[in-house]
Amino acid sequence: MSVNLIWGNFMSDLENFVNQSGRDKGVKDVRKKIEELGITYIYYQFVSVTGRIVGKGVPADHWESIAEKGFQLVYGATANLFVDRHGDYIGYGPESSELVGIPEPSTFVQIPWDKRVARVWCTCFRNREEEENPGGHLTSDCRGNLRNFQNEFEKKHGMNMRAGTEPEMMWLTKKDNGEPTGDGFSRPYCYHIDQFESLRPVYMKVIEYSKAMGLDIIQGDHEDAPGQLELNFMYDDVLRNADRLTTYRQICAQVAREFNLIACFMSKPFMGVSANGCHTNVSLWKGGDLKSTPIGNDPLPGLEQVFTHISGGENMFMP
Repeated sequence: MSVNLIWGNFMSDLENFVNQSGRDKGVKDVRKKIEELGITYIYYQFVSVTGRIVGKGVPADHWESIAEKGFQLVYGATANLFVDRHGDYIGYGPESSELVGIPEPSTFVQIPWDKRVARVWCTCFRNREEEENPGGHLTSDCRGNLRNFQNEFEKKHGMNMRAGTEPEMMWLTKKDNGEPTGDGFSRPYCYHIDQFESLRPVYMKVIEYSKAMGLDIIQGDHEDAPGQLELNFMYDDVLRNADRLTTYRQICAQVAREFNLIACFMSKPFMGVSANGCHTNVSLWKGGDLKSTPIGNDPLPGLEQVFTHISGGENMFMP
């Protein structure tokens, strides 16, 4: 597999990414998994600067082509393609070129609420035809930035960062017309099992979908606000943890559709009650190994790397 983006002795970031060691095997492994699981459609996803999931959907027949050449979207997709108060697009105007999104085979996983569909995370690059830095890393790709910062830090200091997040969110009720009622499904009684139990069908569906997409849920409780729950999953490498946090929000949005609720991650939807926080626990490590965490999936509904987490090593924060 090769993408010709070489001028003289210069090889673009896109070229380096597509031709990195082992990626050819990953592309072939995805094709095997597509056939094994009966996948017919794939979401090619990346994350906007505000944490929204954006991207394109493509029939699975075109996996190899997209894996090699990528897909294109306007640069402004990294800012949700929203406008500011003056009506101007944020970050990039309509005259801007289109980014190139390249999928990462190791992140391929089936979507459990429609098993014909899978998702794969992508890294974004500048257009191949740009006069300046063609095929270069797209600096508005926040997920790509996180990987680059992590790699630079590890190279400089010999340590890797791990993160664990504790996302709080609220399950809100709807009016018949779909608008929010302004009420949570449960009462604002922190740690009360009866309130937690009232949302059991909801959080059990979230856990079911989470396990199928590689999130190892380790605990949960009812929090201080109306309809407010917190479900925690195993900490990991900082990029993989970020991917799982975004996946968790995507899962909650789907479960909300199924139960005619609103999955609200807004930081302060109500006055007078606790807000939605997300404690983020970080630590620096040397060494460590990837540990398989199939969490009951047999066969795995995605590539093996989705169902792993880094374990062991030396915690550099400890005396």
